[in-house]
Amino acid sequence: MDSVSYTRFPTVRIRELKDDYLKFELRDTDTSIANALRRIMIAEVPTLAIDLVEIESNSSVLNDEFIAHRLGLIPLRSERAMEMRLSRDCDACDGDASCDYCSIEFTLNVKCTSDQTLDVTSHDLVSSDPSVVPVDNSFAQDISGFDAPEARGILIVKLRRGQELKLRAIARKGIGKDHAKWSPAATVAFQFEPEIHINEALMETLSLEEKKEWVDSCPTKVFEVDPQTQQVMVVDAEAYTYDEEILKKAEAMGKPGLVEIISREDSFIFTVESTGAVQSAQMFVNAIDILKSKLDAVRLSFDTEEADDQFGELGHHMRGGGISVILLRTSFNSVP
Repeated sequence: MDSVSYTRFPTVRIRELKDDYLKFELRDTDTSIANALRRIMIAEVPTLAIDLVEIESNSSVLNDEFIAHRLGLIPLRSERAMEMRLSRDCDACDGDASCDYCSIEFTLNVKCTSDQTLDVTSHDLVSSDPSVVPVDNSFAQDISGFDAPEARGILIVKLRRGQELKLRAIARKGIGKDHAKWSPAATVAFQFEPEIHINEALMETLSLEEKKEWVDSCPTKVFEVDPQTQQVMVVDAEAYTYDEEILKKAEAMGKPGLVEIISREDSFIFTVESTGAVQSAQMFVNAIDILKSKLDAVRLSFDTEEADDQFGELGHHMRGGGISVILLRTSFNSVP
């Protein structure tokens, strides 16, 4: 029996690209790959977030724990995150201090000296690395000006005369699977690309009023009636949310089969929104790299099991040592 190849060559087509928004098509693959990319973008693409806070002085109305929690949720520019080490894996500081390999230090020192309430925001955080700073909403500055509330940074606390806040914070690398503050994604969603086919012969049996009534039953306005030809047309197939309202209406009118809607199981439309920690396009590229590394690990594990079968107890004994197995494979592959 001839072996069947399940090899696929997925393709990606970018529809819309902004720093914090990405919309693209993923074709010629299946749901497992699409959902794996979605989950990796949400939970496994690393970013930087404040993980340790040492408060020296706090006379504000918020307690120390509340302020530490708010600091941890401030998104930080994380272009360096992929090349940095996890604090638990860092041998330069043993994971319990700050170093250039696994952490970034922030300081904040603000005191209110006027009768006007002082807003302490993310702009008041001073970073030891100019490339790792709190995400800045420059779009709000362009639209509303620098005096707009959303353009002054993320609010941490408000101070009155005589109150102050002085602290030191350490940002570390992490992933959303460990804590939501490390997730670079505001939302990642995909839908099956729909194919909509109208039964023209059956549609012609409807009056103009019935056509309009049927079109209006779709909550997302997928269809419209051409005012000149009085034909029902599909104007936005991707707006269909698989709510089946249009199918129920056709059945209620005694016209089952008026329209056929098929979801393509090998074509997906992704919408990605970033928190600003990582640009949306870079988030997608990082997710692909992480998925490739996971597949390589699976392939290595599979090859290791094959080596165990060939070398018997010796291979089983060496499975626990990754380096030994790699050396075994190297020597095995080098045999002419």
